Amino acid sequence: MRVFLRGVSLRGLFLLVTWLLCSQSAVSQQIPEVAFAGFAYSGSASTIATRFPHSVRYEQELQGTGTSIGQNVLRLLDATPPSHLKIVPQIEALKGRDQALAVALVIGAETISVEQFGNMHKLMVLVRGQTMFFDFKSMNVVRAYPISFAYIDLLDHAPTADEVQTRVKLVYQGTGEKAGMLARFSQSIAKAQIPAGVPRFLQVASVQLTPEAMEVLPSYIKSEPGAAETWAADLVSEAISTRAGVPIVPYAKGYAIGNVMSMRVSDGTVFELKLPKPDYEIKVELSGFRKVKFNEVQGGATSYVYGSYARMQIEEPLSGKAYLNTALKNGETRVIPASQRYVDDFPHFYDAVNGLFVKLAQGMDGKGDEKWLRSAASAKDIDLQIASTRELIKQCK
Repeated sequence: MRVFLRGVSLRGLFLLVTWLLCSQSAVSQQIPEVAFAGFAYSGSASTIATRFPHSVRYEQELQGTGTSIGQNVLRLLDATPPSHLKIVPQIEALKGRDQALAVALVIGAETISVEQFGNMHKLMVLVRGQTMFFDFKSMNVVRAYPISFAYIDLLDHAPTADEVQTRVKLVYQGTGEKAGMLARFSQSIAKAQIPAGVPRFLQVASVQLTPEAMEVLPSYIKSEPGAAETWAADLVSEAISTRAGVPIVPYAKGYAIGNVMSMRVSDGTVFELKLPKPDYEIKVELSGFRKVKFNEVQGGATSYVYGSYARMQIEEPLSGKAYLNTALKNGETRVIPASQRYVDDFPHFYDAVNGLFVKLAQGMDGKGDEKWLRSAASAKDIDLQIASTRELIKQCK
């Protein structure tokens, strides 16, 4: 097949080709390079063994097979590379640059819970972390996206240490049906945005739980001072980050002191990262939970509505301008069979409160159920508040 270019001189064709090649080169140069800093734990290095015993064991077991968590993550990134970022495997590759961006999977919390109901034992493994982008030169956090994975199993016996560890492995590697922490980290990188200019930051700055709300929480969530507040902050942060598509500065009351976050990567290197001051602060209060009998259904089962109640505020701390300020409620209906002798109410309360924040976050992104929002919020001007909050969200992307 012959192609003829009418009216184009040889010199003009040369200039056109040169322009196209230069344009492609300029586009490729605009794609930021980000070094993979590896797998890390937040907080003091001396407390890692006691705070993350199962994650450390998982890491050591992988090393015993001749591999590492970092190598597994790099394989995932190579299989589905992000289109807007170029991942380089070593920080040294970025030496000599004004800004050296790096990303790490930072584990912030590991929770293992075993509860007995009659002859049954409920095992829950929960790991929470962050996809943390930071400037390796200034040690400033640039972007942070919360991720988590919870695995729940029901056993007819108390779980052994090896059975617990098997579930921890599933949390990191996935279950086949659901992506684990490593895959979610990779997916988070693929969706992350590194702005060219100075971004605006959003952070859960204040969390309160009423005594009524604390009563419903299981012991593993409120096992130590501040643990329940951190749990609630992570819940809100992840809902807003994943549904509204914005990074969230990590909650600073837990593993960050004075807005400085300590983390240790797998090779033993310890970093002190500076968290940015938020331009917008989220204040949350969990007010309480209620279980209300709704209906008797066929077969003797009973349906219940599990309700959660909270108050959410988003404001600009410098000016005091409030974008969102309303009480919220959400109910989830669950059918309990008559044959079920023991009922663990907390998972249903969790669905109710998590659903509350997820639906609110979807509204912030313009994809929510407006009918639910108007019925759930106490503020009469909730439509105006959500419209104002959407503009704020755009500033943080």
